[in-house]
Amino acid sequence: MATAEQVKSLIRSHFSNQPQQFFTVALQVAAHEAQQGHQSLAHEIRALVDNAKSRAMHEIPLTPELDHLVLTSMPKERLGALVQSDEMRGRIERVLREYRQKAKLEKHGLTHRRKMLLAGPPGTGKTLTAAVLAGELGLPLFTILMDKIVTKFMGETSAKLRQIFDVVQERRGVYLFDEFDAIGGERSRNNDVGEMRRVLNSFLQFIERDTSDSLIVAATNNPHILDHALFRRFDDVLHYHLPEPTEIKRLIENRLGSFRQKKLCLESAIKIAVSLSHAEIAQACDDAIKESILADRETVTATLLKQMLQERRSAYKASMRG
Repeated sequence: MATAEQVKSLIRSHFSNQPQQFFTVALQVAAHEAQQGHQSLAHEIRALVDNAKSRAMHEIPLTPELDHLVLTSMPKERLGALVQSDEMRGRIERVLREYRQKAKLEKHGLTHRRKMLLAGPPGTGKTLTAAVLAGELGLPLFTILMDKIVTKFMGETSAKLRQIFDVVQERRGVYLFDEFDAIGGERSRNNDVGEMRRVLNSFLQFIERDTSDSLIVAATNNPHILDHALFRRFDDVLHYHLPEPTEIKRLIENRLGSFRQKKLCLESAIKIAVSLSHAEIAQACDDAIKESILADRETVTATLLKQMLQERRSAYKASMRG
């Protein structure tokens, strides 16, 4: 059975309205029961937690006005899906650790990191990071469709942002503002219009006043055009880069999985993959796997992998010329 400390922790988290802490302790109880050989009970506890998380996702439905502005999902991604430098993984792990132990920080008058700006080239893992944060914490991921938020009518964009931040306060989750530079551009830019300056000012006010328990993640491919006032509104700013050779190797090995040959030489493939993004390398691996399946082969050959990487590299060069 559960330990006395686990029982007390379950009671405390329930009455202090901390569902994530409750779920965490419940899963610890399940693990304890499994170690005692009570596999059936452990399975039932895990199933109850999964069902409760699923129901919690739908407790506060989005308003009809926001349905077409926000994509809702329940990611399953975990930290292992991210192939980044040790320094980057450490910073993401710190966000997770602070969130999971936020009660400990609150006792000392401190708050956990929950407002993040992710900057870097397309396909380097920014959107995946938001999915991993949601997946690791068992939270829904709300992706804000910035192209639908921004309109040509005066005052309408700011009104929509206000609605979004009202939901951020009411419904706990990870909120991803992708392509954030659509509203976060430098206010002094000569080609900017007055309305967009007002929109940015509104966002700055909303994010500064926000005291919710949600994670707010803004992602941009163009950090150099962002207004400098934005950077100090975020608890953390992560800069993403194209993968280094060691990261390319790990990414290929992870992506190929059971389709990777035991003695697959990756040296020449890595050279081809340099300057490609994480997403492009992953897609090349997927293409190689599909080709192998259709050819009734159980593993991906080095020749096939290099071919798919070269196709991605050629497509990238063609798009740059265009």
